[in-house]
Amino acid sequence: MTMSAGWYLRRLSRMGPREVGGRVGDAVRRRRWRSALPDGPSVTGARFTAVLPAGTIDAVPPDAAKRLVAEADRLLAGHAEYFGVDRDDLADPDWFYDPKTGRRAPEGYAFDVPYRDEDAVGDIKQIWEPSRHQHLTVLAAAYAITGDERYAQRVAEHLRSWWSANPPLRSVHWTSGIELGIRLLSWVWIRRLLDGWPGAAGLFEDNPVALNQIWHHQRWLAAFPSRGSSANNHVIAEAAGQFAAACAFGWFPSSARWRADALRSLERHLRGNTFGSGLNRELATEYHGLVLELGLAAVAEADAAGVPVPASVHLVLLRMTDALAAVVDNRLRPPRQGDADDGHGLIVDGAGTDRWASLLATGDAVFGRLDWWPAVTGTDVRTPLLAAVIRPYPHSGTAPSRPAGRPAHFADAGMTVLRGPAEIWCRCDGGPHGFLSIAAHAHADALSVEVRHDGVDVLADPGTYCYHGQPAWRQYFRSTLGHNTLQLDGGDQSVSGGPFLWTRHARSRVLVAEPSDASAGGTARWCAEHDGYQRSVHRRRVELTAASQELRVVDEVRGPRRAVRLAFHLGPAIAADLVDDRAVLTWTRDGEDRSAALDLPGQLTWRAHRGESDPPLGWYSAGFGRKEPTTTLVGTGVADGTAEFTTVLTFHG
Repeated sequence: MTMSAGWYLRRLSRMGPREVGGRVGDAVRRRRWRSALPDGPSVTGARFTAVLPAGTIDAVPPDAAKRLVAEADRLLAGHAEYFGVDRDDLADPDWFYDPKTGRRAPEGYAFDVPYRDEDAVGDIKQIWEPSRHQHLTVLAAAYAITGDERYAQRVAEHLRSWWSANPPLRSVHWTSGIELGIRLLSWVWIRRLLDGWPGAAGLFEDNPVALNQIWHHQRWLAAFPSRGSSANNHVIAEAAGQFAAACAFGWFPSSARWRADALRSLERHLRGNTFGSGLNRELATEYHGLVLELGLAAVAEADAAGVPVPASVHLVLLRMTDALAAVVDNRLRPPRQGDADDGHGLIVDGAGTDRWASLLATGDAVFGRLDWWPAVTGTDVRTPLLAAVIRPYPHSGTAPSRPAGRPAHFADAGMTVLRGPAEIWCRCDGGPHGFLSIAAHAHADALSVEVRHDGVDVLADPGTYCYHGQPAWRQYFRSTLGHNTLQLDGGDQSVSGGPFLWTRHARSRVLVAEPSDASAGGTARWCAEHDGYQRSVHRRRVELTAASQELRVVDEVRGPRRAVRLAFHLGPAIAADLVDDRAVLTWTRDGEDRSAALDLPGQLTWRAHRGESDPPLGWYSAGFGRKEPTTTLVGTGVADGTAEFTTVLTFHG
């Protein structure tokens, strides 16, 4: 996907003068670096001291260790899966090859590589992901647990191969700061987990090539921080990786300055990226998880190195953890809101480990669980590793204020969670369109609802699927029609200027939020409206009644005559039998048949869509790069003056 001149003008219009000046400086620096690449400083006597405390590995639960070793064995055999694409070439990878398109990224000066152009480069996510080296943290963790040197030797082979193929600034792997930041974090943990291996020092601190790579990664991050309208999760990854490396690999003349600057950036942007309620300002749940993982990993390095961290950093991470505990359903699944690209800050676990349970377990170890937190029954490797390094918080003094009961309405984020009997869970969206002027990871989903029953998606958020290279699919999954909300005149509530750019943002406001009554046996209520359709106002009321297990959604449109489309996306486990304006929904959970009735507005003409591609409609993406057909019910009609459309979802049993 190449960017047109119009896109660059639209993107420029979302920047302030300070950001424009910074980007001009970046352009000058890139040109200068093309011909003036220095060698890293010579280092002698470097030692790695940020080791795991004695006994840490003994605390890893046996079942989590078993899953990890099974994953490491798959990697040893050369097998891995990235974004729905299975690879069998990971024994000796080509670091520039995209197996999805069969293309290979060109080599050369990093900033000349058109990484957004799939025709020239391939799918950049497929190329970048193995070079985050998170498969190597898995292999290193397997070595730490088993002592089997095959895992350590494979890690060493891959690092030496990567360093040889990717000298500083000479490949596509030097174009994006988030990639460099996460890669540095992986290298820190690889060195830590390989500490008992005789070749560890020779691979890192006694290896001039490794030292040069570590130095150049940090020099790059210091020079090209994400700024202004791009200061989202990327800047957190850059600062966390820079800080972690400057703590654990503090062997260079610039290490103290890099460490201090990165910590200031991390503290500032963690606060900036997080609402006071603890939810991530991008309103994209996967990035809430990524930022929380990155923040915890950075604090681990600070504590390992004895570097003081501002209390505000711990406080943001505490609030993020409490917020996560508050919004998950009974199966510990958080909302499926906004963009998601399966990005992780640190991976040391095998397949089948629950990411969200792992984060809550770590939160329990670091901050302590509250009485209202959901129970975490799964196990993982990462929690005991982080808990061995991070000091419990608060360290001293008065503990920060935390919610006495489970929050259900997050006013600053515009998120309300209605909970009812039989594990009915409903997320209502009345929040900002996204974060910063471009709202890069937002979807046009104002007033959408997401409904689950015992963790099963009934009215589902379809997900994300892709970022680059497939514009029709990118547009669909972030569109208004691609969510459980109402569309007028075939347009989105917010105006897209490109795959990570919104030029006009719908403004929503919550009018009523009474989420607690359903869980107490009464009726929970929510109401909000938005102005995205300019001449018209869309207002939605949602009521969840405990006694009848009924969810009522009333959509009101006020304004001139407009064409209406109302969409309800069913989860992939849901079968639907649509007759006129009534759909009978059936599914199975843990071997038990479940059902519900969906009574749809009779003023609209209803049709079921499934797996359509031209244009896309009727799809669900469980993860980045993966999609499967599902049923979407779309009602079409007209709103004239003031119109109301009532939908009733009734669960049986």
